[in-house]
Amino acid sequence: MTTFVDRVVLHMQAGDGGHGCVSIHREKFKPFGGPDGGNGGHGGSVSLVVDPQVTTLLDFHFRPHLKADNGKGGAGSNRDGANGRDLVIKVPNGTVVQSLDGEVLADLVGVGTTFEAARGGRGGRGNASLANARRKAPGFAELGEPGDKLDVVLELKSVADVGLVGFPSAGKSSLISVISAAKPKIADYPFTTLVPNLGVVRVDNHTFTVADVPGLIPGAATGKGLGLEFLRHVERCAVLVHVVDTATLEPGRDPLADIDAIESELAQYGGLADRPRLVALNKVDVPDGKDLADIVRPDLEARGFRVFDVSSATREGLRELTYAMAQLVDEGRRAAPPAEPTRVVIRPKAVDDAGFTVEAEPDGSYTVRGSRPERWVKQTNFDNDEAVGFLADRLARLGVEEKLAKAGAQAGDLVRIGEREFDWQPTLYAGVDFVPGNRGTDVRLEDKSTRPSAADRLEARKARRRRPEDEIEGTPETPADDQDDLDDE
Repeated sequence: MTTFVDRVVLHMQAGDGGHGCVSIHREKFKPFGGPDGGNGGHGGSVSLVVDPQVTTLLDFHFRPHLKADNGKGGAGSNRDGANGRDLVIKVPNGTVVQSLDGEVLADLVGVGTTFEAARGGRGGRGNASLANARRKAPGFAELGEPGDKLDVVLELKSVADVGLVGFPSAGKSSLISVISAAKPKIADYPFTTLVPNLGVVRVDNHTFTVADVPGLIPGAATGKGLGLEFLRHVERCAVLVHVVDTATLEPGRDPLADIDAIESELAQYGGLADRPRLVALNKVDVPDGKDLADIVRPDLEARGFRVFDVSSATREGLRELTYAMAQLVDEGRRAAPPAEPTRVVIRPKAVDDAGFTVEAEPDGSYTVRGSRPERWVKQTNFDNDEAVGFLADRLARLGVEEKLAKAGAQAGDLVRIGEREFDWQPTLYAGVDFVPGNRGTDVRLEDKSTRPSAADRLEARKARRRRPEDEIEGTPETPADDQDDLDDE
């Protein structure tokens, strides 16, 4: 027997972006042919999509951890890495996506409705994409961004036009089995129905869906019996039908008391007071049931209910009941506001919006918040001085250093950007035009006290050029680099 699951917790992980590649083109007679490192591929995203063939969240109960593919790293010869495959999760119609603290992230109603729950990380750029007029051969590449991690609660609320409510063994399953093609389990003991059953009913040119909600008992709104597990399935119903057992032999039970008990639970659950009600006095094929139906009908009609005597066994009164259902459903559909067309609202960024904020913390540190600075930090390889210098330039051009200074930051203060912490060292070189030195290094990060003078570096380079070609180590330097060192001095 298939287990019905209508609430699960999912742990979703989008794919990480692939790292960019550091590569220099080399061929015979061209030992330094320029950068040709490719970009990393983007990580795959995790999306939820409504599929009409899926009716339960059972699969996720046994497989709650879901992860999309990572992007592939770039390679030499300008070869970009492959993007990671997106992970598409099929969910039933009526699935509500919530955060762990109860915030509704998406309400998936309608076949094909899609929600991107976790976005894949961007791939890092290779050194070919980072080259420019000043930095002709970058000795670094960007790292791929990590994908989003998200824990969500999926909760299924049945999408039906009519909800059948009533005590256990009131005959709801039998009723839905004869007015539709649904085949629920039917037996002569309470709580036979443990899952909501949906059936499609056709009356003339009207078509609507009916939900058989498992039996409710007093205290259901506070979790007693099946309780809240299935009360949520009547939230979307436009019409509620009280199915009352007129032939019950239980002491203390009568149609009026049953309806009062169910109405009390619906009121405690909330949000259902405006739904029109019908009353189906079931099992009137039994002589005692017919007599009791005749007795309570005037009282129910005095309360404003439309009452129908029905029998699932003989199909008495079912035609009138289904026509009344169709009428109320049709009225509800006509009264519903028309669906508004999707509008794209463009909100231009404010003139003074820098895209980041600098906040002074009580412990004397400073926190920089913003999508771009945080993304740049994630993409930086801090084992490479040239990459760190490139990050400093980007932050300076964005205005981060200027805002830190205005906020009162001093040299050596702790600065946080994303998950990274730095001892802030403001420098006049950041953000200004300068010619980089050897690949993978940055003269601005060297210790000035131990750094050799420009003249000493010039003599060392001239000495290396006078050595035989096969003894030269490292990357050949150009005469322009000598003047750059003197200018930096």
